[in-house]
Parts: sequence; C-alpha cells; structure tokens
Amino acid sequence: MSIVQAVILGIVQGLTEFLPISSTAHLLIVPWFFGWNDPGAAFSAVIQTGTLLAVFVALRKDILSLLAGFFQGLRSRKPFATAHSRVAWLVIFGTIPIVVVGFTARDLVRGEARQIELVAVMMVVIAVAMAAAELICQRRAAQGTAGRDGIEAVSLRDGLTMGLAQVFALIPGTSRSGVTIVSGVFTGLDRATAARFSFLLSLPAISAAALLEAWQQREAIFGTPEDATAIAVGTLTALVVGYAAIRWLLAMLTRHTLWPFVIYRLLLAAGLTAMLMAGG
Repeated sequence: MSIVQAVILGIVQGLTEFLPISSTAHLLIVPWFFGWNDPGAAFSAVIQTGTLLAVFVALRKDILSLLAGFFQGLRSRKPFATAHSRVAWLVIFGTIPIVVVGFTARDLVRGEARQIELVAVMMVVIAVAMAAAELICQRRAAQGTAGRDGIEAVSLRDGLTMGLAQVFALIPGTSRSGVTIVSGVFTGLDRATAARFSFLLSLPAISAAALLEAWQQREAIFGTPEDATAIAVGTLTALVVGYAAIRWLLAMLTRHTLWPFVIYRLLLAAGLTAMLMAGG
C-alpha cells in the first residue's frame, strides 16, 4: 500500500467512523472503486486506533468523569450509586455482546461478510431505521417533548439496548454509530446524547478489535517497513480527521437531524447497485 492510499483511507476512516454512514463499508468501497486491493479487516481494525484516540481527546471530560465515578463506586462498594459510575458500568456491559459475537464470528467478518452486495443492502436497512428514528423525534417535538438529554440520563435499558445494537456493526454497511444512535433514540434519548454515549461505548470495542487484529495479523500488517509506515500514516490521519468529525457531528445533531445521512445512504446504495448491475 502506498502512502497516498494510506492517507486517503485514513481520511475515509476518520470521517466515516463517527458519521452514521459506515466506515467499514467505505473502506471497502473506496479501494473497490479505484481498483486497489482490499486493505482487509485487519488494516481497517488497526487504523481504528486513530479514531479511538480521537474519542479520548474529544470526550476527555466525559471519560475522566466516568473513570472517577467507576473507581469511586468500587471504593464505596456502591457501583451504581452515582450517574457516572452507573454509565461506566453500562459501557462495560454494553461491550460484552460485540466482543462475544465478534470473536465467535471473526472468520465470517474477515471474509464472506466483506461483499459489496451486502454493503448495499445494509446501507438501505440502516437508512430505513434512521428514518424511523427521525419520525420518532418529529412526533416527540409535535407533542412538546424531547428525548432525555445529558450523559447522566443514560439508563440501564439504553445501555444494554445500544450494546446489543452495536453487534450489527460487525456487518459491513451497518455503521456502528448509526445503529447505536438509532437505538438510543428508540429508547428515549435525544440525538446528541445517544451519539455521545455511542462514542463512549465504542472505546472498549475498538480497543479490543485493534489489539487483537494487530497481534494476530502482525506479520501481514507490519511485515515490511513500508507496511508499517503506511499503517502509521493512515492511523495518524484517521486521528486528526476523526477528532474533527466528532466535534462536528455532536454540534450538528444538537441543531439538526439525521435526514442528510439517510439520503446519503440511499443514494450510495443506489449507486453501488447500479455499478454492480453494470458489472462494475
């Protein structure tokens, strides 16, 4: 992989990890469109460390508050006594499903699931789910109510439901942020709060996937100095772009809706379908 390709894929990863349009799908689509080799699930997982670091930087206050609450709860032997301690445990509980399923189905995720046809289908499926979430938000607004606001408002039901929904992110084209934000809206959170918890929920899952793939595929990923340089450049690029994407999306969801992403997903699915039918 060239440095130019690594930079482009790093930009794609940074933008699409947090926007609800699926980073895995775009890391498949972009090389497919340009005729490059598939970078593979291992490369995708490792450069996610860039977006992982972006979450740590962008949401450092939330993360420090959750860590403080977690350890305070352990010391007091009352792990759910405070909101921050409770949410920290929800991040842990919400991570278990994707770790179990991801480990069990890792060969499927690395291989057969990485099909452009499946990406196109999931682009439509999640677009429909996002549209349903927006209709719920519109109904709440018409009734003069709003979703629950603030990370402290995340309940046990929210955390567990979003954790289960996160499992679907193993399917390329789904979008981890998209499916978890939708899940959060369905259980009563507002868009921005669902997004914030979604990003926090991503930390253990992305960390585990990146470390596992980096270790198991270390010879293929870091086999030559050129390979190591490419993945380092891609990861750094993903960090910078991912930070900007997080800040923008949180601000955008405070004032706007998910409809632009719904439209984008449907248009992309239509384009992929047309290219596949044309033999692209």
